[in-house]
Amino acid sequence: METNNVKPITPSIEEQKLARYAKALGHPIRVYILNLLANQACCYSGDLSQELPIAKSTLSQHLKELKESGLIQGQTEPPRIKYCVNKNNWEEAKNLFKDFWAL
Repeated sequence: METNNVKPITPSIEEQKLARYAKALGHPIRVYILNLLANQACCYSGDLSQELPIAKSTLSQHLKELKESGLIQGQTEPPRIKYCVNKNNWEEAKNLFKDFWAL
């Protein structure tokens, strides 16, 4: 009887982070949101909803995805939430993508 010696794939921490960032950047609205946030210090979610012609619930889902990826951070200032690019994680994402594309 033949045994299968296939090892399970264990992505590195860097590969996992790169995939998380890539997933967050995988929708044009999220790329647009990042561009908006990158060109200003911070932005309130209400201002973003005026900028984007999408439902507030849809915007909320996109912001949640970006926040979970670590590319943005949100700070609650009732009744609004202020969003900013997470500069440390953005720099890390740029470096991970740069290294990946250099392969």
